[in-house]
Amino acid sequence: MSNEEQLLEVQNLHTAFRIKDNFYDAVDDVSFSLKSNEILAIVGESGCGKSTLATTIMGLHDPLNTSITGEILYNDLNLANLNESLYNKIRGNDIGMIFQDPLSALNPLMRVEDQIKENLSYHTKLTDEQKQARALELLEQVGIPKPARVGRQYPHELSGGMRQRVIIAIAIACKPPIIIADEPTTALDVTIQAQILDLLKSLQEETGSGIILITHDLGVVAEMADRVAVMYGGEFVEYAEAAELFENPKHPYTRSLLDSIPQEDDQDNELHVIEGVVPSLKNMKRTGCRFAPRIPWIPEEAHEEHPTLHEVAPDHFVRCSCYKYFHFRDEQGDV
Repeated sequence: MSNEEQLLEVQNLHTAFRIKDNFYDAVDDVSFSLKSNEILAIVGESGCGKSTLATTIMGLHDPLNTSITGEILYNDLNLANLNESLYNKIRGNDIGMIFQDPLSALNPLMRVEDQIKENLSYHTKLTDEQKQARALELLEQVGIPKPARVGRQYPHELSGGMRQRVIIAIAIACKPPIIIADEPTTALDVTIQAQILDLLKSLQEETGSGIILITHDLGVVAEMADRVAVMYGGEFVEYAEAAELFENPKHPYTRSLLDSIPQEDDQDNELHVIEGVVPSLKNMKRTGCRFAPRIPWIPEEAHEEHPTLHEVAPDHFVRCSCYKYFHFRDEQGDV
């Protein structure tokens, strides 16, 4: 695959959930693209809409209580509101997903190898012997020792890191061109986290797939991502190549997140804490800058009434004009 082959194009995507009689956008007018051989990181606090964006692309929402508008373009198909039988052909085969919690994603009553073979049965015409061989090959590929023995085990018999590897084996079984990894290292210890990230990177290099990496860990983003989208209140507030974003962060939320990371060479200063919390869907302001309540020392006139994305450098986009006036509360505020 060439580096420039576009795999996925998301345009003006809205995902709204029903709360009583009204729908509220959890993903609000999001647009981005994904190319082969690329890792796009989507970063933000819990509740900002990252996982909802992932499950929308995978078509995993209840249509009775969810409203999805906009376009998710893959191979000339718009996946938004695609019927279930067509979506079933795409899930696992064209788009693989590594879920956040492997214990709840795996079937507790099925052996590990049978869960991998189930994906192969749905999307391939392999014989039983070929499926068994492929399942063991995948377990070995994701770094599981004694794959034949582990394949016969049930999820509860495995450690968290081993279960996460099984989830990855299932996700890559059909060599999908797109992989969505939703917090793939949450609740794993640091050593296992590094192994899982190295595994993802090597799998991508082998297959040329595009990966959407959803995380709140900026250290992971710095190590893995080619491009980064910072998400807040259901919107992208900053979108740029990874190197550009870390060297030249603009949006107050991005700068606040980066300032919250502990620095090895600065152990005397207290950690920066972002004031307030991500607002709930129902209580979120739908006009004005959604981050404004968390930076109350910035004057109201610094924010746009209807914030849009501005291209502040080539392929570097920032929402709202408040980035021009932002300073941390303990700074003098020269702008």
